[in-house]
Amino acid sequence: MASDRLSHSIESLQATVNDLFTQLPQLHHGDMIAQAFATIVRMAGDDIDRLDWKILNASLQDMERAFSTFYPYRHVRKIAIFGSARISSNTEEYDMAREFARCVTAQGYMVITGAGGGIMQAGNEGAGAENSFGLNIQLPFEQGANPFIEGDPKLVPFKYFFTRKVFFLRESDALALFPGGFGTQDEAFECLTLTQTGKSAPVPLVLIDKPGGDYWHDWATYIDKQLMRRGLISADDPSLYTITDDLDVACEAISGFYKVYHSSRYVGENLVVRLKSELTDERVEKLNDRFSDILVSGKIQKSRALPQEGHDETFELPRLILHFNQRDLGKLYQFIAAINQLGTSLLSPEDSAHPERK
Repeated sequence: MASDRLSHSIESLQATVNDLFTQLPQLHHGDMIAQAFATIVRMAGDDIDRLDWKILNASLQDMERAFSTFYPYRHVRKIAIFGSARISSNTEEYDMAREFARCVTAQGYMVITGAGGGIMQAGNEGAGAENSFGLNIQLPFEQGANPFIEGDPKLVPFKYFFTRKVFFLRESDALALFPGGFGTQDEAFECLTLTQTGKSAPVPLVLIDKPGGDYWHDWATYIDKQLMRRGLISADDPSLYTITDDLDVACEAISGFYKVYHSSRYVGENLVVRLKSELTDERVEKLNDRFSDILVSGKIQKSRALPQEGHDETFELPRLILHFNQRDLGKLYQFIAAINQLGTSLLSPEDSAHPERK
């Protein structure tokens, strides 16, 4: 009986695969699909354990669910909220997280949480289910999704932490961290590591505490004493994050980041910075005067979209192009802040609306 089911499953799969192979030359991403198939075929010929196949299969299922869930919202900016699941709903930290979520969703953002209790629940409560995503993972002691995201189609279950983390960072245009335990500390350092090494696009990282709280200030003291003074990080790396106990400051740190700056990507050796409004030649020269030390060669120059970028939603946006050294990431955040400062007066009412589509 089991062999009959397997035989029928193989026949059905074979028909599906044959049909897909026929369509590959016409599919928009046919080359990438072919590469994925080739990888699976090579692995099938290797001597790997059944457990390895289980890990691969579960990882792909995690990613399939997440890709499908996020795709309809791919042009909406989103903010990930991290923090302890153990913080009670009658605490100042919970109230701050809930109000922060209300603030950013009022600006037009959506919110992503881990779907659990505590700070995560506060984020989903403040945003409301219509503006929330939940990336849930089942733990032996903190199970199930919070009532503000439970049952929503934007609740995505994950088997593995690593696939879950991929989507937190891939989908988020800003990261807000409230007090938490090992998991929150892990997220903070992971975000900083990916940003510092250029593996993640620049996004605002805001560390938020209750009024008068010292959680993140004590953390910053450790960073200064054990990392900065030993020369283990760059002097400008604290520019990668904002510490505050004021919700107005937290919300402005995010909306202000995207005031003129839109996004960036690498094309060859050049960093292409997309802007919502073109800077004058005089203001670009000010950027060159101030940030020449982050350039490998040449100058910061104005440009239109490069052919390698394709014709997407950002095609009409003006650009700045620079041969960035990919080392001084803290200084790059200062560069983005300077762009926002220099370009704000040039924005039209339409350009200054928040948040723009990605």
